[in-house]
Amino acid sequence: MTAEASMEDPRPNWSQDTPTVQEVGEMMRSFGVWDYSVFVFMLVTCGFVGIYFGFIKKSSGVDEYLVGGRNMKTFPVSLSLIASFISGISLLGMPTEVYVHGTSYLFIGVGVVIVAFVMSEVYLPIFHELRLTSTYEYLERRFDKKIRTLGSVLFAIGIMTWLPIVIYVPALAFNQVTGVNVHIVTPFVCIVCIFYTCVGGLRAVVWTDFIQTFIMFGSMLLIIVKGTSDVGGLPLVISRNLESGRLELPSTDWSPLTRHTLWSLVVGGFFHWLQISAINQNMIQRYLALPTLKSARRALWFFTIGVLILIGICGYAGMLIYAWYHVCDPLTTKLAGAKDQLLPLLVMNILNEFPGLPGLFVAGVFSAALSSLSTGLNSMAAVVLEDFIKPFRKTPFSPKVVDILLKFTVVVLGIICAALVFVVEKTGSHVLQLSTNLASITSGPSLGIFSMGVLLPWVNAKGALIGGLAGLGFMGWISLSAEAAIASGRIKFDEKPVTTEGCYYSFPKVENLMLLEPPDAILDSDDLLPEPLALYRLSYLWYTVTGALVTMTIGLAISLVSSQNVKKLDPMLLAPFVRKILKRFNKGSRHEVGNLEIGLEVHRTGEENVAERVLH
Repeated sequence: MTAEASMEDPRPNWSQDTPTVQEVGEMMRSFGVWDYSVFVFMLVTCGFVGIYFGFIKKSSGVDEYLVGGRNMKTFPVSLSLIASFISGISLLGMPTEVYVHGTSYLFIGVGVVIVAFVMSEVYLPIFHELRLTSTYEYLERRFDKKIRTLGSVLFAIGIMTWLPIVIYVPALAFNQVTGVNVHIVTPFVCIVCIFYTCVGGLRAVVWTDFIQTFIMFGSMLLIIVKGTSDVGGLPLVISRNLESGRLELPSTDWSPLTRHTLWSLVVGGFFHWLQISAINQNMIQRYLALPTLKSARRALWFFTIGVLILIGICGYAGMLIYAWYHVCDPLTTKLAGAKDQLLPLLVMNILNEFPGLPGLFVAGVFSAALSSLSTGLNSMAAVVLEDFIKPFRKTPFSPKVVDILLKFTVVVLGIICAALVFVVEKTGSHVLQLSTNLASITSGPSLGIFSMGVLLPWVNAKGALIGGLAGLGFMGWISLSAEAAIASGRIKFDEKPVTTEGCYYSFPKVENLMLLEPPDAILDSDDLLPEPLALYRLSYLWYTVTGALVTMTIGLAISLVSSQNVKKLDPMLLAPFVRKILKRFNKGSRHEVGNLEIGLEVHRTGEENVAERVLH
C-alpha cells in the first residue's frame, strides 16, 4: 500500500511501524500556545485600532467615517489597497492554482500593469475630480437614479457573494493546522472585524490594513525562504517543476474554451481586474480618501507594484509545494482535506518545530481576509447610505442617526456573510476560480455600464438600464450553470500529473474504488445527465469581458434607436481623452466651445465666475 520516499525529502522521525495518514495529520497539527498567542495578538491589535479611531480619535461626520476626511496619506492607503485586493483567496488560491494547473496563471500580471495605465488616465481622474463618496453617484449624474440604483444593486450582489468566500478561505487554513472546525473559528474572527470596522470607520480599516499587509508579506516570505532552504535550494524547486510540466508559458490557443491561454490571461484578466480596480467601491473609496489626483495616481502605482510582487511570491509558493510533495500528492492521500489547504500543510511541515511561526502564517492569511472583509463592510455601508437611503429621503438625517445607520449596516452585513460560509463550503471549485466565476455575474455588467458612461457620450439612461439588466441576466445564467456543472463533475479541467509512489505513510487507495464497476442504476443515471453546453465551458477569465460586451452592445443599440443630446452632457463625466475629442470635433459656435471649457474649469477649480476668464 505504501512505498518509501526518496531520502532528499525531509520527514518526521517515526517508529518502525508505517504511520497512517490520520496519524501524520494529527502529528502535524501541533498548533501550540505560542501559535495561538500570535494569532490572538493579531486580532487584539486590530481591535485596539478600532477602539483608538472609534473612541479616542473619534471620527466625526459621514465624510470622515467613509472617506477618512479626504486627507489621508499615500503610503498607508497604498498598503490598504494591496491588503484589500489580496485576500486569503489569493494567498491560498494562487499557490493551489500553480500546484494543480501550472504557472501559466501568473501571466495575469501583464493585465494588471495594463489596468494601472488605463485606470490612471481614464477612470481615476473622473471619480477624483467629482469628489464622490459612493462610486455610484457617478451613474446618477451621467444617467439617472434608476441606473444608480442598478449599479448599487450589482455591487451589493457582488460583495455579498465574494465576502463569504473571503471568510471561508482562512478558516480552511486554520482547520488544516489546528483541526478546529471551520464554523467555530469563523464567527470569532468576524466579530473582531465587524467591531473595528463598525466603530472606527475608514481610518480604522486603512490602518489595520497597514499592519496586516506587513504580517501578510512577512509570513509568505518566511515560508518560501525556509521552505526553499529545507527542500534543497532554488535549483531543485525549479528542476522538479520543469520535469512535471508545471513551469510553463501559457498556450497561444485561440479557443475561448481553453481554461488558460495567453489571450484569456492578458485580455480577459485585464477586464476582470479593471472592474475590481477602476469602478469597484472597495477600491475607489481608498483613492477618494487622498487629497489630490496626483497622490491617488501615486497610490495606484504603489498598489500595482505590491500586487505584482505578491503574485510572484504566491506563484513561487505553489512551485515550492510541488517540490516538497512531488512523490506523495497530499490531495490523493487526503492529508490535505481540500485543495486550498495545501499551503497550510506545507507551513506545518517546515515551521512545525518553531513555536509561534505557524501562528504567524495563520495570522497572515487571516490578515488578508480581515482587510478584505472590513473593506467590503465599510464600502457596503457607504453604498447603503448614499445609494439606497439618501436618494429616497427628502429630509436629511441627523448626524447621530446617520452614525447609527452606518454601524447597524456593518453589523447586519457581517452576520449575513458569516452565515453564507455554509453555502460556500458546498461548492466544487477551488476558491480562486469560484470567486472569479461568481464575481463575473455582476462585474461584467457593472464594467459595461460605467464604461458606456465614461467612453460613449451617445449612450443614454434607457440604453444603460436595458443593457445592464441584459448583461446581468446573461452572465447569471452562464456563471451559475457552469458552476453547477463543475460541482456535479460534468465539467472537469486538465490537471498536472501527481504521484503517491514515494509516500512514507499508509492511506486508503481511493483510486482502486474508481476502478470498481458501478451498479447499472448508477450507470443509467449518469447516461441521462445532459452534456453541458459549450458556452458553459467558456474560460472563466472571459466572463467579465463577455458580460461587459453584452451590456455595452445592447446599451449602445438601444441608445442609437432613441436619442442622446451630447451637447447637454457635462464634460466632466467623460474620460479626459473623450473630452478632447468632443471639443476638437465640435463644429458649433465659439460660445458652445466656451461652454465646454467653462464646465471643465468650474469642476476643476470649484469657482463659479470663470466664464469671462475662460472666454478671454
